[in-house]
Amino acid sequence: MITETFTLQVSDLSVQVIKKPIKNLHLGVYPPTGWVRVAAPLRLSEEAIRAAVLSRLSWIRKQQQKFLGQGRISPRAYVSGESHYYLGKRYRLRIHSTTQAGHVELSHARFIDLYCRQGANKDHKERLLQTWHRQNLQERIPELIARYEPILRVKVAEWGIKRMKTRWGTCNIQARRIWLNLDLAQYPEPCLEYVVVHEMTHLLERLHNDRFKGILDRVMPHWRQVKSKLKEGLPLVLPECENKTP
Repeated sequence: MITETFTLQVSDLSVQVIKKPIKNLHLGVYPPTGWVRVAAPLRLSEEAIRAAVLSRLSWIRKQQQKFLGQGRISPRAYVSGESHYYLGKRYRLRIHSTTQAGHVELSHARFIDLYCRQGANKDHKERLLQTWHRQNLQERIPELIARYEPILRVKVAEWGIKRMKTRWGTCNIQARRIWLNLDLAQYPEPCLEYVVVHEMTHLLERLHNDRFKGILDRVMPHWRQVKSKLKEGLPLVLPECENKTP
């Protein structure tokens, strides 16, 4: 079967497009992040596909909001006893009062200890934990980029970390800059590795076509399994909170 796969940017959406010998265009929004895929007839141009996506933009947003609202991880209260993830492993959160600068520590491979001033609100505790996740990613990402630059024979000029609702990473080919999702800190190490390699591969091939997949097959043969883990998301965390510090 003749197919062509590529990514189409529509507004702020990265849409996965698969062109194949079919009669009608099919558009879907998929969990857990609300990513968008279009199956389109071979005869349709990129502009025709873009127009079709734009015509359904309102519906797409509603579907994405449903997925975000469902969430595979329950809403956070940032109280002692709550479950949180780091490197794909589940930890219990412990809140400690301190008069020093707020910070986070990993303790005994079982707990994430968050130190903050007494009475700190949820937003402050969330920022402290996100800062900790960001610092850990900042330590891990340079080594991955350095490892794969000679393998892929590319050079990343700049990279950064930010929260993204529907994408794990992005690549600006002209600037040779990649962005990575802060939430990757919660996933197993191979997930971060895959997204880094995926975005670096875009420096060689813009489209998600056979050449792109062939490069991934060569440098990271198990990438499909890791991609499936990202699509699956982290296990559902049920509320298991206490209102006191252990």
